[in-house]
Amino acid sequence: MSRTLGSPRQEALRRLLVAEREKAGLSQQELAEELKQHQSLVARIESGQRRIDVVEFLELAEVIGFDPARAVQKIKAHKR
Repeated sequence: MSRTLGSPRQEALRRLLVAEREKAGLSQQELAEELKQHQSLVARIESGQRRIDVVEFLELAEVIGFDPARAVQKIKAHKR
């Protein structure tokens, strides 16, 4: 298994999360407050400096309001 930070799929995930947050009309600060986290966590995720696990991904999808299964299908299309 290769490293994921900086991979095409990680970049696709990063871009998707930013786009979905912006589409929902949320700032990083507002998203962080909904997650009960610091804004810097959201910034690290969105900049690709921090990976997220499946549970975090599902929580982000729930709070932002996007379909995680559909998102995974979009990300899956990117080559490793």
